Amino acid sequence: MSPHASVLRRGADVPGSRPEAAPCVERSQEPEKRAYRASPAGSAVLFARLTGLEEGAEREAVRAELVSLWLPLAQRVAGRFSNRGEELEDLRQVAAVGLIKAMDRYDPEQGPFEVYAVPTITGEIKRHFRDRTWAVRVPRRTQELRNQVRTARRELADRPGSHEPTPAALAAHTGLTESEVGRGLAALESYTALSLDAEIASEDHFTLGDQLGEADPSFDVVTDREAAKQGLRHLPEREQTILYLRFFHDMTQTQIADVLGISQMQVSRLISRSCARVRAEALAECPTDPTPA
Repeated sequence: MSPHASVLRRGADVPGSRPEAAPCVERSQEPEKRAYRASPAGSAVLFARLTGLEEGAEREAVRAELVSLWLPLAQRVAGRFSNRGEELEDLRQVAAVGLIKAMDRYDPEQGPFEVYAVPTITGEIKRHFRDRTWAVRVPRRTQELRNQVRTARRELADRPGSHEPTPAALAAHTGLTESEVGRGLAALESYTALSLDAEIASEDHFTLGDQLGEADPSFDVVTDREAAKQGLRHLPEREQTILYLRFFHDMTQTQIADVLGISQMQVSRLISRSCARVRAEALAECPTDPTPA
């Protein structure tokens, strides 16, 4: 006796009962929920309910049920963008966001949900690549040029006997100008960044970091000289001479005193006073016509 027959027999032994259906057949008494869980087509019932509900717990529950139902679709769309430098799990998260946006904007009268949802999810993933995955942020137009140039290069390279296409060939193929092709080619190198430890092709094993310049203290000296130049011109001739001998000839205060025939103490006071005047004028803190010593 088959299992199905035994099930039917047990149902027949109960007075007033109906034979129990085989396990593989859904019973009509099951909740309505099972009907729309069986296939996405049945989600029309849920979308109809969602449209008529106000914000609240019930609407959130129906929305969550729809998200659970259609999440495999979002994951399949995300899978199309794998192997492009982003983790598949991250792409699935972005696709789920796109699914929710599609669900919130969908009108059941527009037709099947998947026809509306797939472009919305795809657009969300492409926006993620455009806005979040570039090492160097470039304008949207430049990103579009990059995609056009990349596609054109692949198409031209796939032709029999073809070589690396020139910018002129890419421009003719895409209808872009050579300047736009140049921007697209430059953007091809902007999607990812190299490490500063990346080696440059050379026998000395230089890295990119080795090519970076360092702060040159001479630049600060140039700035200071320009700032002090005007103040130095306004000093009396004797004070200019003292500063010149002290800071350009590296003479001691005693040596300067012997040259000018004054005391070392006077030289010290004149150096201090002259430097203070030059500094104050450079900072615009005093008049530009000091009284001669």
